[in-house]
Amino acid sequence: MYLSKESKEEIFAKHGKSKTDTGSTEGQIALFSYRINHLSEHLKSNRKDFNTERSLVKLVGKRRSLLDYLKNKDITRYRAIVKELGLRK
Repeated sequence: MYLSKESKEEIFAKHGKSKTDTGSTEGQIALFSYRINHLSEHLKSNRKDFNTERSLVKLVGKRRSLLDYLKNKDITRYRAIVKELGLRK
């Protein structure tokens, strides 16, 4: 598996409130970003993997909706996570 339990805990510890707080919006956005980057690398070498491409599009949509929610709820947290992860609209 590409994502071990330790790496997940590290992502949530860095971007969430704690390593066990898997429900925080920032932690979920960071996890989705990690998975999106992984799937993008996979698709560079496997262009005809359409199931993975569909999963990637769904993940991008989920991350976008979480980012929109965070922007409406707290703009400073939104700006911080976008800057930290290097995302752009």
